Amino acid sequence: MMSALLLGFVFAAPPSGLWDAALDVDGRRVDFRMELKISGGEARGAILDGERRIWSTSGSFAGQRLELAWDYFDSRLEAEWDGKMLRGAYQRRTRAGVTRRAFSAQPFQPMPEDTDHAPVQVGGAWRIQTSAARGVRVMNGYFAQSGSAVSGTIQRLDGDFGTLSGRVEGRRLRLSHFDGIRATLIEAELQADGTLKGVMDGKTEFTAARVEKAAELGLPEPPDPSRYVSVKNPLEPVRFRAVDLDGKAVSSEDPQFRGKPLLLTIMGSWCPNCHDEAELLVELHRKYGAKGLAVVALGFEYTGESERDRNQLRAFARRHGIEYPILYAGTTDEGEVQRVLPQLANFGGFPTTIFLDRGHRARSVHAGFAGPANAQEHAKLREEYDRLVRELLEGR
Repeated sequence: MMSALLLGFVFAAPPSGLWDAALDVDGRRVDFRMELKISGGEARGAILDGERRIWSTSGSFAGQRLELAWDYFDSRLEAEWDGKMLRGAYQRRTRAGVTRRAFSAQPFQPMPEDTDHAPVQVGGAWRIQTSAARGVRVMNGYFAQSGSAVSGTIQRLDGDFGTLSGRVEGRRLRLSHFDGIRATLIEAELQADGTLKGVMDGKTEFTAARVEKAAELGLPEPPDPSRYVSVKNPLEPVRFRAVDLDGKAVSSEDPQFRGKPLLLTIMGSWCPNCHDEAELLVELHRKYGAKGLAVVALGFEYTGESERDRNQLRAFARRHGIEYPILYAGTTDEGEVQRVLPQLANFGGFPTTIFLDRGHRARSVHAGFAGPANAQEHAKLREEYDRLVRELLEGR
């Protein structure tokens, strides 16, 4: 049977409002929620990350075809409307090249509660140990539960996972998250001993125990992000050299930075936690810039194509209203960060933020960033960054 579109049928435009959406990621369904606003030929779309909305920067609807783009992610969504569902693909430039994921969505429908079976309880703080072959294997999870609905996040050394949401059915937990960059699926089952055993993104197995039981079960504490990364010689200045977004060489020894405390962040436009951190750095720059604080972002991008990578950093700056310098420092290839910052030891991921005194000696190095999805840690981190900046300005 031929589709209605092929037969030339014209449907009313998709309704504005909330939508239940999903991506197919290597055969796994990653659910998330969107909001659409469609009026005439104009369209806007937002990916929901908890209560936050990640709005498209352009969009259109014409001839049953929806197109949305997020310039700061170098991504776009193209889908056809058949009167009931949107079907198409979401594509984005990644380190491996352009990835394309099948997309589907339908207008939001509340999911009814199963009143016949009381769900198991998974709310609270959890210690998680994974089977990952590389990187940090221990992290914390924080979940809230209402009925069978569960939301929360996982805090890894390099940052939180964004807002995970899903449900408990029987003893099985399924959580997912998509923010325009990351598509995450957590599947687990509550065991008789109270632990959770499951898999992340279909490949990384994990065991989780409630934090108060973790030591008893032999699960270690996660690394301290304020101690994980260091500098080789704290008595020597941290120096860097890169180019600005117009291609002009910039150095830490330039007059604009001389004698100033410096907040130096290692970031990339592709990094969700870097987007979260940028909002705080913008606040600190506006609050303390006139008092002498300098803020600099060293951007490491995927492609090594200078114009493309600098355009992505420009889009990142536009999104957050950044007025401090963003420099194009290199690619995400192994060893690139160490090439630009040879003083850095044990680099652990993006973002990493270095607090430099007036002589540009490192006073503190912080790995990762806890964003708004991890509300308690995010509030602590905001206070910590503000305190460290004030101490730098006061010469302590």
